[in-house]
Parts: sequence; C-alpha cells; structure tokens
Amino acid sequence: MFRKVLIANRGEIALRVIRACRELRIATVAVFSEADRDSLHVRLADESVCIGPPPPSQSYNYIARLISAAEVTGADAIHPGYGFLSENAHFADVCVSCGFTFIGPTSEMIRRMGDKAVARRTMREAGLPCVPGSEGVLADVDEAQSLAGSIGYPVIIKAAAGGGGRGMRVAWDEKQLRAGFGIAQAEAGAAFSNDAVYLEKYIARPRHIEFQLFGDGQGHLIHLGERECSVQRNHQKLIEESPSPFLSDAQRRSVGAMAVKGAQAIGYLNAGTMEFLFDQDGSFYFMEMNTRIQVEHPVTEEVTGLDLVKEQIRVAAGESLSLTQDQVEWRGHAIECRINAEDYEHGFRPSPGKITYWYKPGGPGIRVDSHVYAGYGVPPYYDSMIGKLIAYGKDRPEALRRMEIALEEIIVEGIKTTVPFHQLAIRDARFQSGDIDTHFVEALLKKEPVAAG
Repeated sequence: MFRKVLIANRGEIALRVIRACRELRIATVAVFSEADRDSLHVRLADESVCIGPPPPSQSYNYIARLISAAEVTGADAIHPGYGFLSENAHFADVCVSCGFTFIGPTSEMIRRMGDKAVARRTMREAGLPCVPGSEGVLADVDEAQSLAGSIGYPVIIKAAAGGGGRGMRVAWDEKQLRAGFGIAQAEAGAAFSNDAVYLEKYIARPRHIEFQLFGDGQGHLIHLGERECSVQRNHQKLIEESPSPFLSDAQRRSVGAMAVKGAQAIGYLNAGTMEFLFDQDGSFYFMEMNTRIQVEHPVTEEVTGLDLVKEQIRVAAGESLSLTQDQVEWRGHAIECRINAEDYEHGFRPSPGKITYWYKPGGPGIRVDSHVYAGYGVPPYYDSMIGKLIAYGKDRPEALRRMEIALEEIIVEGIKTTVPFHQLAIRDARFQSGDIDTHFVEALLKKEPVAAG
C-alpha cells in the first residue's frame, strides 16, 4: 500500500480523496492555488503545497509544479480526482516516468478513450451498438454533408477530443450543418487544442445513462450498475440517481455485461464509466467512456455499499477488486443534487463570493460532500460546484421525499446557489414519475420563466 498520496486537484473531490486515504492510514498532500489557501482540503491534509496563482494553467494544470510538489513531499502516488488533468494521458505518463503511481487507468487507455472517434470504433469492434455516424474525424464540411445525407437529419457535430458540451452543434438540415461545422471546429480548437470533429445521428429525446466500471491488475472487471444523468443543462449534469427509473433488472444485467465487454476490449484498469444514450423505445448506443472517477460516484456508493475512492487506491496499489460481479448487490435508491454557486433565475450565471452562513441538512439517508464552510470565499476561477447533496432511501419515493426535505433544510447565505432550481426540478411531476430526458431542464424552465440578464 502507498505511504503518501498527493491529490492533484482541489475542493470537494480533494477532500473526498483525503478522507479515503485517512481510512486506509495513508498520509496525504494537498496542493492549492493562492485562491484556495483557505479551502477545507488544505486544512485537513497532512501536508500542503502552494503551486501557483489562481489560473489553472499556472496551478492545477501546471504539470511541472505538481510533480515538484510530489517530489519534495515524498509522495509515492498521485490521485488526479476529476476535471483538470484527470484524463490527460501526458500527465499520466509523466507521473509514471517520474516514479509515481498514477491512481487511474494507464495513459494508453486514457488516450484511446479520450479520442471519441477512436473510442467509437473500438467499442463498435467489441460489439457495442454505436449511434450511426462517421467512422473517424471528418476531413471537411463536404464530407459531413455527404454523410448526413446518407444517415438522415438531424445530426450532431462533436469534438473528437473533448466533451462537456463544447464543440457540439446540432443540425436539422444542410444549411445548419454548413453553418455549425466551422463553429464546432473553432470551439473544439479553443477548448482542446484540437479542432477535429466527427458526426453522429442526433437522437431527439435521449436519456443519458452511464454504467460504473472497475477493473484490477489481475484481469477482473465488473460493473456496479447504472446512474441516470439525464437532468443536465448545456451537457452539464445537475441531478443524478441510481438506479435509473427507466431500466428493468433484465436491461441492467444486459447493458452492464455489454459495458464490461467493451472495457475488457482494452483491458481496462481502475475506475471508469461507460456512457450510453437511450432512445424512448429502449434502444441504446455507446456514447463515450470517461477514464476517471465521476462527480456523481456517491449515488453508486450508496446503493452498493462500496467506497469507490478507496477501491481506486487499493487497485492502483496492486490489490484485487474487493468483490466479484456475483457479489455486487444493489439496495435502495440514491439521488444527488449538485449544489453550484450559480443564480438559476438569471441564466445560471456564476455567483462567487463569501459564504456568510452554511447549514448542512441531516437525518436518515442524507449525505453532504462539500469543501466549504461559513466564512469561505468561493473563488471565480474554477467550476462553480460547492457541494453535493445526496439522499438515500429504501426506494425512489423515499429518496425523493428525503431530498425534498433536505433541500428545504439546507441554508447557504452570502451567495446564490442552485438549491431553488433543485427544489423546482425535484417537485416537478415529470421528474417524480421518472419521465425525463436530456431536454428536461429546458422544458422545466419554459414552464417556469426566469428573469432575463
């Protein structure tokens, strides 16, 4: 087992890794930018190192400074968390070449799954259904037009090297395709330093459902069930739950086995997530694979009883998975609301600033993962998430009711948060019945107009 782990991240996920390490009796090193000096993860780590000014390019994405921090503190492993460099194959390579264990998959796995066109081809060869589209990146708009004509409109142009909604454009006809192609390329180039794009058939009312996978160095690979992630805005998830209210037990077993088969095709190691789009008729298609721990991993932990971050660390240290597929049990239901420092009534605009009062809800089945506290200043430089509120119940109705009560109890003063949005969403009749798709938020806000500007 490792002696000391450096967490190459910040905020909630850094704190989550610190707590897992403490349970395993592993010393921890927090890194922080000048803007994060007072973050809770810095206070609770055994050691901490300032790695630069607030901009991520000068701190959390600055590989040389992260490696230097690991070297001077004597760390023997590095956990990348999510975001920042967590899916950066070069960073994984540098960690290994400098003598540190990278707590995650190999750089080659990250590289193959990070290129969305290569990932689609790999999964298609493994037998997974893929949305009809280009075999690889598109040479130009004329090739895109020809392909769109053969598979039929609408289509979606996607960045080959990224995600999160950047470098995406939906085209309902040839005119929109020609207009959106260059815009998608420009966005992809700006966001990922790679303007390559590919094309897929666009599914009008999809559900976004992902399967949690785990592999170890002994060749064992399992799935831990699915998470429903359809409640999202601009391709950014807002509410997740497990299990999905859409899938039957038979579908869960079938799609889960298929996800495992796809991961086995590349000998996948550590935590990963296979993401699918489900059409309303039950047909489904591979979308992408995320080669890291996900923000929404707590809902899987709640229904399986497995600590995914501790499992990541154990597997990276060479241990076998702590359970087999036959031993995985799903009990109850869990829902997670991401609490962001955003003003949803004004287009979800960021709301950084000082938190003057912070009250965390409690009671049976309630969990809050957060790095903030009263007096903490939310910086404007990073992702706006300040915490995750998770409710667990013996079934979906109980989990929903507990989440409603928790959202009523939580108090965050000094800044705007997405708590009012979550109250609106959770109480909506469509959400209550499980009738959701990736356009749920758009439809919800049309029913409840928000202020402009």
